[in-house]
Amino acid sequence: MTELSATTDLSVLRDEPVIAVVRAPRIPDAAALCAALAEGGINLTEFTYTTPDVTRHLLRASKSGRRVGVGTVLTAEQARRAVEAGASFLVTPGCRPEVAETAAAAGVPVVLGALTPTEVAHAVDLGAAAVKIFPARAFGPGYFKDLRGPYPDVPLVASGGVNAGNAAAFLAHGALAVCAGTDVVPPDVVAAGDWAEITRRARLFTAACAGQAP
Repeated sequence: MTELSATTDLSVLRDEPVIAVVRAPRIPDAAALCAALAEGGINLTEFTYTTPDVTRHLLRASKSGRRVGVGTVLTAEQARRAVEAGASFLVTPGCRPEVAETAAAAGVPVVLGALTPTEVAHAVDLGAAAVKIFPARAFGPGYFKDLRGPYPDVPLVASGGVNAGNAAAFLAHGALAVCAGTDVVPPDVVAAGDWAEITRRARLFTAACAGQAP
């Protein structure tokens, strides 16, 4: 893979290997949510287009100085709106050429979704800063070791079914980063604004990633 420019680089994942992926019917305070996650050791937050008013939450969180992105981006228009609201990265569930093109024009890194080796190659050709393997649980941590054979330099992100019990294995087998979903940010806990519980869950998850016992 060619070396990525500064505007499309996601090398922060080497130091911050966890992305919290928030899917909730209600987010009372996106900035407070990000602060709670950061207190627990997770500094990258991905809001998604499956959440109502996602750009409003993104704008609030980005204005608080947090590094936030938007996932489930399917169209160029969604990508543009996310960038305008302060997204510092975009994430797609599959290879979306128009999203990749919009991200490149805006100088924002994009993580394109893929599953098969062919899709990984396509994502790289589209300029992905990293490739999200989704759903990761479908093939397990060993699949990342297999992908490392033909793609030793492609940054891979494990998403879908990753939890405190298997996150370390995904990282050990070749994932550069993992996505923490309901294990860390359950929709009901987010909707209730229970930030202390979010921090507790984030700490457990990051400890598990580091191979530390709870």
